[in-house]
Amino acid sequence: MSDNLQKKPTYLIKPSLYKYLENHSRAIQLPLAYKDLLRFSQSVSVYDQLGNDTLWETVVYNPNLIQEIHEGLKFIYALLKTDGEIKGLKHLAVDKIDYCTFGNTKPFRVKIINNINDNHDYFYVKQADASRIFGLELEEILSPNKVVYLVYESTLIEEHIVGIPGDQFLQNNLIEAGHNEVRLAKEFVKFNERCYRRLLGDMRAYNFIIDVTPDFDQIQYRMRAIDFDQQSYEGRRSFYMPHYFKENKPYVNLGLKYLTWESVAQYQKEERFSIVRRINNDKQKLKELLGSMKKHQLSTTKKLNTLKAEIARKEKSEKFNNCSSMGAIVEKLLLDLI
Repeated sequence: MSDNLQKKPTYLIKPSLYKYLENHSRAIQLPLAYKDLLRFSQSVSVYDQLGNDTLWETVVYNPNLIQEIHEGLKFIYALLKTDGEIKGLKHLAVDKIDYCTFGNTKPFRVKIINNINDNHDYFYVKQADASRIFGLELEEILSPNKVVYLVYESTLIEEHIVGIPGDQFLQNNLIEAGHNEVRLAKEFVKFNERCYRRLLGDMRAYNFIIDVTPDFDQIQYRMRAIDFDQQSYEGRRSFYMPHYFKENKPYVNLGLKYLTWESVAQYQKEERFSIVRRINNDKQKLKELLGSMKKHQLSTTKKLNTLKAEIARKEKSEKFNNCSSMGAIVEKLLLDLI
């Protein structure tokens, strides 16, 4: 697949989506906004252990701003983790704030440390974008994963998702003894199906993590998206299917090595059944979300027309050609499962 992609614009949150966020306790007033963190005075590049530029920069603020920003960030962390319980704030400190110069939302990564036991955690402050929020909500409803985030006007706060980045897993962990490659191949098939059915694009290995859980007799794996910027934007069907990306070829090769076409079809059916079960569990919430999604412009007319024509051909259904929005395509893909 070609990497020659246009940069996705930021799509504003319309009132219908903000009302949805308020109804489901996602929208809340925060002491700081994204724009407040842009007031740093200098920055220093962050390099990894091998000396490679990570495209993150540690930012420094003037002394007269530090207390205000740090106290605000600690309170946001409390809102994210404990629904605003402030008793533990005195034990928390902001260790550092990093700014990413790469990506559409140019996020800040905040490292919080507990002074009692030196345990640390991260969260992210980003520019709020309608398509990213739809991606987060669809992940919450349609996947086995829980998503923690907050929105305040044009600011988005996201919890750090713990796991091994998919590209690092390939480089450092896959060759380790004890990993069950058959289960990894199975999970990649299911992950591929989840992404396609809700049109989450650009799931290259560095945009998802591997959650490794030792069980009593074997290791379980779950692939989980960590970047929702490319929710329902691109016009190519293949963009929403992770197995088409060259970065994911080692995972594809595991499937070719261990799985038959019959077993692939079975795992796809299993995941579709799981998605249907999740839809039935949150039917009204999904209806409300898709209703708002259909009112938002999340891509260009050209991309929309290209995508619905490709899906109509592949799914052998002319009904996709009647879709007037990306939200309508997602709705049709999900309704077809039911």
